[in-house]
Amino acid sequence: STMRERKTTDPLHLARPLHLSTDVSEGKEKLRLKQEVGLISGVSLIAGTMIGSGIFMSPEWVLHHMGNPASSLLIWAACGLLAMFGALSYAELGTIIKESGGEYIYILRTFGSFPAFLFAYTSIILVRPAGLAAVCLSFAEYAIAPFYPGCSSPQVAVKCTAAACILILTIINCLNVRLATSVMNIFTAAKLLALLVIVVGGLVLLANGQTQSFQNGFQGTTAGIGTVGVAFYQGLWSYDGWNNLNYVTEELKKPEVTLPRAVMIAIPLVTCLYLLVNVSYLAAMSPSELLSSGAVAVTWGDKVLGSWAWLISLSVALSTFGSSNGTFFSGGRVCYIAAREGHMPDILSMAHVRCLTPSPALLFTSAMSLIMIVSGNFTSIVNFFSFMAWLFYGMTISGLLYLKIKKPELPRSYKVPIIIPIIVLMAAVYLVLAPIIDQPQIEILYIVLFIFSGIIFYFPLVHFKYHPRFLQKVTLHLQLLLEVAPTTRDAN
Repeated sequence: STMRERKTTDPLHLARPLHLSTDVSEGKEKLRLKQEVGLISGVSLIAGTMIGSGIFMSPEWVLHHMGNPASSLLIWAACGLLAMFGALSYAELGTIIKESGGEYIYILRTFGSFPAFLFAYTSIILVRPAGLAAVCLSFAEYAIAPFYPGCSSPQVAVKCTAAACILILTIINCLNVRLATSVMNIFTAAKLLALLVIVVGGLVLLANGQTQSFQNGFQGTTAGIGTVGVAFYQGLWSYDGWNNLNYVTEELKKPEVTLPRAVMIAIPLVTCLYLLVNVSYLAAMSPSELLSSGAVAVTWGDKVLGSWAWLISLSVALSTFGSSNGTFFSGGRVCYIAAREGHMPDILSMAHVRCLTPSPALLFTSAMSLIMIVSGNFTSIVNFFSFMAWLFYGMTISGLLYLKIKKPELPRSYKVPIIIPIIVLMAAVYLVLAPIIDQPQIEILYIVLFIFSGIIFYFPLVHFKYHPRFLQKVTLHLQLLLEVAPTTRDAN
């Protein structure tokens, strides 16, 4: 059938391995994704995805909403702390439910099929492709900027470059997991080096007495509940990716050890770098100069590096490409896992018989992202992406609290203090409700309507298991064309 049937009614059937291959009972070899992601690659996946275009673009917007340098730095620190708390909470979930899929699999196992389908539907069709397209468009802007000095780049050239970026990422991720993680490791090292250049430049400026931006640092602070929420959105956009390792749990070597360790290394590292980079920006520019800058990092490069300022544009291009790779790597897994659980067409749950990568899911994610690129740009994507993301983050964290209170007997190798997920849940509720209460926008209503439009597909295709015959033939032909086969879940 084109959509997998699930016979289990208990959402927490964690102890029973469900083999999805039809030939498992006959003793034949099982097909599953390879465990290729170690600690270094795990740290690279988290840090490499987090450090994208945000730190080079968002500081001016955080400052704009908060009104002064000191309070904007507090927002950046608070965003890092919130990302750390969220990642630690997810680490416990990852050691209880040792399956890939992130929020999707956690919502499925704790709350059941319907809310998990709504998450998968929203994430696969809109959130992940739109986020990937936006980051690739940022990459394209910086990559081709040197070819159009003194003027803005043509939109056709930008979109073609962004599309080429997605196609290259598709090839890399479909060929080999190790190749994809190697690309992540290399680009993470490159972007960390670029951020260190900015940090060192800022420390030199501070040593030379350029501290004017920090005098009367809290003067003019904005205290509106909605304004602070939007400032958090902008800051948290730069931290997005803190949960990416949970999407590939089945591909981790010793996930019960690797997952918590990678989180504890990567997120504090990124938080410290972000704070120091923001201090460097403010040392080089006055708040008014920073607010008027279209691209903060480029303006910093012009002021500090002079003729070497092109290095910053190159660094941003490398950074966004590496972040795109991490987003693509994890985003394809959500599609793959949702299909494996019966919430997407069966072809998307299959893996290439030789490369052992979820190539159909990756190709689908690529196709949706290309459509997003062709359809337009994403000027307001940050706020709306963050609204949807924190809506589902809050649901996931509430699932962890349910497991901690109602099912403490479930085996877990790592436990987070219960106060930490409570803080994350309170922050998620605030981030979802504050902008709605303070500055309601019609776009939020459109997002909610889109999420619940998934009901139209859920009941006929998943609940009542209506499977059109023509899709079965399409699945068979695609399986032969793509050389893919059904997979089995890791029983560990």
